[in-house]
Amino acid sequence: MFRSFPLISATLAAPLLLVGNPTFHEDVEPILQAHCQQCHRPGEAAPMSLLTYEEARPWARAIQEAVALNRMPPWFADSRYGEWTNEHVLTADEKRTVVDWVESGAARGNPEAAPSPLAFVDGWNIGEPDLVLELPEAYRVPAEGTIDYQYVVLPTDFKEDKWIKAAEVRPDKREVVHHVLAYVRPKGSAWLEGAVPGKIFVPKGTRNANRREPGNRSREILVGFAPGRRPTSWAGTDYGKLLPAGADIVLQMHYTANGEEVLDRSRVGLTFWKEPPKKRVLTMMAANGRFVIPPGAPSHPVRSRRVLDREVELVSLMPHMHLRGGDFRFALRYPDGNSEVLLSVPKFDFDWQTYYYFKQPKLLPAGTAIECLAHFDNSPNNPDNPDPTAEVRWGDQSWEEMMIGFFEVAFEPNGADEPAVSQRKGPAASDD
Repeated sequence: MFRSFPLISATLAAPLLLVGNPTFHEDVEPILQAHCQQCHRPGEAAPMSLLTYEEARPWARAIQEAVALNRMPPWFADSRYGEWTNEHVLTADEKRTVVDWVESGAARGNPEAAPSPLAFVDGWNIGEPDLVLELPEAYRVPAEGTIDYQYVVLPTDFKEDKWIKAAEVRPDKREVVHHVLAYVRPKGSAWLEGAVPGKIFVPKGTRNANRREPGNRSREILVGFAPGRRPTSWAGTDYGKLLPAGADIVLQMHYTANGEEVLDRSRVGLTFWKEPPKKRVLTMMAANGRFVIPPGAPSHPVRSRRVLDREVELVSLMPHMHLRGGDFRFALRYPDGNSEVLLSVPKFDFDWQTYYYFKQPKLLPAGTAIECLAHFDNSPNNPDNPDPTAEVRWGDQSWEEMMIGFFEVAFEPNGADEPAVSQRKGPAASDD
């Protein structure tokens, strides 16, 4: 949950502890259990463990600043729009407790008053998978240089359709794995022709790697890993993702060199429904790959849209940009011309690729458009900007940019591979 803050001292002066001041075990530890330890523990995404007082105490000032400035927990949605099952925010009382604990000396308190430790799963967060697929050979990540996206085709050889209840990507070497996307490649697909199953494959050009199938069908994403993204689970619902008979799973690996050569052998785990669910979930996107961001532009707008030609339930949303990403908004444009803002992320954070899951899925009539508006900060005032003098276009690497509004829809399977879509139908996108 917390990033490190190198300019902040990790030690505190210890003023006289006053009666009634918060202590770790009685007051702060329950908050860390509820909001932080899922990530802040060994083997997970956060940079330090906060399971014990001894681990948390050196980071007290960093924790205080992150909480006071709403940097942590990592939740970026504007509260005026939408209600989300995975909303992750501290109450005003919880924030005050953490700040007061630090200001009063970050005392331990009575260990006997500590809550029982949480029982975390060791390894797979989805439980023991029914199927685990991993890179057949470890990939050697060089110590330096730009690394193209690596692809590997992993056959499943199932003779019948499988319905996925939960899926999780487990990176082997998190420090160099920028992201992993697991795609479904149906039997007979021409995508990545020439790739030898089980062998790393680098296509000639991004357009070839990401081109659409005939019929305007884009790549179907099964599950992914990126900082801030949790495993996918449809347990307790009537939903599932389809893995067709004979399909392959394609892993797209994005590695980032960190100065040390390492070997990575990432894995993906799947659990299956015993019976087909009532509704199929499909990950789709409203993307724009034709933008040009001028040098120095402080708030350059880029829009995308996608029109659904059949009735669906809208399940979740996820904005995606790179280091120049400023803000992102999802809206609906209904067939009658009315519009509705679904999600606003006023301050996009590239370090946390967050899916937002609706508490109540939204039923969308056929002809509804998903419209996205993003702004990019290519100015010198953006501290993460790789080069404010550069003209920026779409590209795979973090110093380039992307503009994608990912969204998930659910619908009753009827033999169609996905809802028919069009990028141009419907009313024009709003400039608001």
